[in-house]
Amino acid sequence: MPGFEVFGEEEKQQALEVFATGVLFRYEFGEQRKGVYKVREFEQAFAQYTGAAHAQAVTSGTAALKVALAALGVSIGDEVITQGFTFVATWEAILDIGAIPVFTEVDQTLNMDPADLEKKITDKTKVIIPVHMLGAPARIVEIKAIADKHGIPVIEDTAQAAGARIDGQHLGTFGDFGTFSFDSVKTMTTGEGGMVITNNKEFWRNCSEYHDHGHDHAVNPSGRGGEGRRFIGFNYRMMELQGAIGLAQLAKLDGMIASQQKNKAILKEAAAKITGVSFREILDEQGDSATFFAFMLPDKEQAAKVNQVLRNNNAGAINFGENSWHFYPSWEHLLEGKTLAQNGWPFEVHNKRRVIYDPEALPASVELMRRTLVYQVPVNLSESQRDTMLVALAQAAGL
Repeated sequence: MPGFEVFGEEEKQQALEVFATGVLFRYEFGEQRKGVYKVREFEQAFAQYTGAAHAQAVTSGTAALKVALAALGVSIGDEVITQGFTFVATWEAILDIGAIPVFTEVDQTLNMDPADLEKKITDKTKVIIPVHMLGAPARIVEIKAIADKHGIPVIEDTAQAAGARIDGQHLGTFGDFGTFSFDSVKTMTTGEGGMVITNNKEFWRNCSEYHDHGHDHAVNPSGRGGEGRRFIGFNYRMMELQGAIGLAQLAKLDGMIASQQKNKAILKEAAAKITGVSFREILDEQGDSATFFAFMLPDKEQAAKVNQVLRNNNAGAINFGENSWHFYPSWEHLLEGKTLAQNGWPFEVHNKRRVIYDPEALPASVELMRRTLVYQVPVNLSESQRDTMLVALAQAAGL
């Protein structure tokens, strides 16, 4: 991770086919583009790869979440449950659609705790968004069963786990929607970009129209300006260059995952020698995308000692308990209701707070995250980088 490590002739040739047409826009210009529709081709390839019936390319993983929420009709007053360990985009999309994020604890998978999910469901719950965080699956089968029992749709935030599977089934295909990110640090990347997948044709149609200002994309003599619109939308269109790069990267994805699995195994073998260490629960080791390697120490003090040794040996790990992008207690803009809107939206309506978030609301997650250390796993692990990490881990094992 990430996919730019393997950029090569394949990406270049796909992009050159776009430049040869002079058309960067994914729609229209039929004669000029001479049959080259890279975004459409990327959507078809991604759907086939994941086993989904439909795929809709968009501008980012954040946009993918927003489009999926819109397609389900989520709006003001609704609650959407997600987890307290995720990238901020998950709950930003919920707030931006007008709904209120509700956060669950995470368990040893570092993903949504199904037991806590049950406690958080109310009659206002409109959607559940488990996140396959750090490339490995949430307990999606259990979560989907809970959601089905309550009649609540599920959006799988698969931003960091493209290509990951459970028993051969791709993450993102268990729920009503799967959303993906292809930004600059993802295993497969288009620089920026995202994808929504679903098996529901009507949901896909909503996504297709909403992401393009409501255009119905029906073929008509008047061209783009003559299309109908069932509702208003917004602009989350992917451009042809991103689709071209996506096609090349998708063809390499399984190979990149295989490399990450090999490199992760090397790191895990070394970390296993650290006193008191345990490992993140991976529900399907063969299906793990291996984009990250997470290991736990008995307590936060021991985690800090181990990480200091790793840092001293030029191989410091990430402690997400100290991270301000991915962990609930550090989201000061959420906890304090910070916004550019002068009327306080989306945290306030008519000078009244819609929701107040308690920084101590997820104690089990805090305890777990503070004693968890994480390495991002490269696709290409050089000998010098590998040796540096192995020496550091050996030093930590000697504590």
